Amino acid sequence: MKLYEKTINVQPIYDGRIIHAHVDDVELENGSLSKREVVDHPGGVSVAALTEDNELIFVRQFRYPYKKVLLELPAGKLEPGEDPFEAMKREQLEETGTRGENYISLGEVYPTPGYCSEIIRLWACRIVGGQQGLHLDEDEFLDTERIPLDRAVEMVCANEIPDAKTQIGILKTAFLVKNGLI
Repeated sequence: MKLYEKTINVQPIYDGRIIHAHVDDVELENGSLSKREVVDHPGGVSVAALTEDNELIFVRQFRYPYKKVLLELPAGKLEPGEDPFEAMKREQLEETGTRGENYISLGEVYPTPGYCSEIIRLWACRIVGGQQGLHLDEDEFLDTERIPLDRAVEMVCANEIPDAKTQIGILKTAFLVKNGLI
């Protein structure tokens, strides 16, 4: 099998501030026709920021789609043309009031590849200097919290942290710490 789908037609259905949605007609590798519903997203960034005591800085914020407060690593969406590494450092400073050093890329995450184009780029770092004030967007409300890395891993394994990017960031950072790489 060749594992491909050829786009025949794209029908835009929603053009929002953050996402754009369309329904595409596609030809499958066996010649059959099908439809694909797609949400285009500009992408995002996230950082696992570690203190010298191996605590991670988390944010708690209300997430409207789930109607509840989630515990997450600091993250944000990319602005048009923004460099992902610079966006991550911006988000870290805005949401945690910290700066990092010795950033290590943790790779990319495709959170929902069945229908969304979003790619989240992940990093880990050690925090340098103290924690300054937060610089949140006018429509952004969150609390920060420090949790020891070992406890965060336990929380992932106990299904206490449902956010995928946060789970991945925690587990990859724990691997780096265990192997003396950060």
